[in-house]
Amino acid sequence: MPAIHASAALQRFRVLDLSRVRSGPTCVRMLADFGADVIRIEPPPGIDPNEAMFAADRWSGDFQNLNRNKRSLTLNLKKPEGAEVLKRLVKSADVVVENWRPDVKERLGMDYESLSRINPRVILASISGFGQTGPYAHRPGFDQIIQGMGGLMSVTGLPGQGPVRAGLAVSDSSTGLYVAIGILTALLEREISGKGQWVHASLLHAQIAMMDFQGARYLNDGDVPVQAGNDHPTSSPMGLFHAANGPFNLGASGEGNWQRFCAALKQPQWLKDPDFSTEKLRVRNRGRLTKEIQEIFSTATVEHWVKLLNEAGVPAGPVYTVPQLFEDPQVQHLGVAKKITAWQGGDRSFITQPVTLERTPADVKRSAPGWGEHTDEILKEAGYSEDAVTSLKNSGVV
Repeated sequence: MPAIHASAALQRFRVLDLSRVRSGPTCVRMLADFGADVIRIEPPPGIDPNEAMFAADRWSGDFQNLNRNKRSLTLNLKKPEGAEVLKRLVKSADVVVENWRPDVKERLGMDYESLSRINPRVILASISGFGQTGPYAHRPGFDQIIQGMGGLMSVTGLPGQGPVRAGLAVSDSSTGLYVAIGILTALLEREISGKGQWVHASLLHAQIAMMDFQGARYLNDGDVPVQAGNDHPTSSPMGLFHAANGPFNLGASGEGNWQRFCAALKQPQWLKDPDFSTEKLRVRNRGRLTKEIQEIFSTATVEHWVKLLNEAGVPAGPVYTVPQLFEDPQVQHLGVAKKITAWQGGDRSFITQPVTLERTPADVKRSAPGWGEHTDEILKEAGYSEDAVTSLKNSGVV
């Protein structure tokens, strides 16, 4: 079966995906959902000692979600013949994505200089834990390690609680998205120069970039961010409050929202209170303000307050569990989840791309591939004969 393009937007591009775990597959998934012909290149079963972590359970929701819209080619790069197959594929590729440790690609002859000699237009996208150079370049890096070193765990959790990891793979996912933007930028630049280039990012740098206003506060104002729990560190009233039947989030920051909030709760005296006259003062006097607000919120339900505040133009929303969020009517209207029949014959559900292109939208057209499911067809597209494919199989190259 030839490549099935999920969208017309990127269908002219071919991407070789050598990445593993989460950051790289997240990057490449975006390209695949917008129509790129993505070939996931992975070792044959039994070659990689870590395969159980990222390749064996191909029916799991996580693997399916990360690797949908891709084809799979098994290739043993430890064999010279495997490296030659990859080099032949590079000749017709637009992008190669990898997240090996920096020294691995040099050892395999897959560094940018080597690839550009094969195909001057190719773009090599590299993801690492700590960067391609520097004192930590050869360290292994997992998401939680980077959450700690990138400052996120120091500002997550309740005050005095001690470091807390975020409940999702922030550094992995953000790095993947940053690299996808870098690849698309390099493809646009190639239209002018006719040349490829090396695009690379680290989980550490991406995590610190995601710290955004927290990091900027420290660099420019000397304000050291700390754990603030469910309160926003620089805005009030903004955070988690409790209604009679459970918690909900309130975002009454800024003077306009503050005025609408006071009107909605019928508390005009707050507007005249000198302790609450500015955002900074409301943050400074958060304890007293929160206590007074909480007394009011405890008299009615989450549903009552969310409806009242939104109708008044004040941001507010319930706190969902994962099952609840997929039941929300707006989530369903947005088409956040899509179910398709997988190659194994059962149905799998996928989280769709959150950005919409009206004329050439992303889509999920097929489930994650079986291990080496498309090996024969990809090799034949690259010019290998039936006998050559059989020989590569017999020698353990594919």
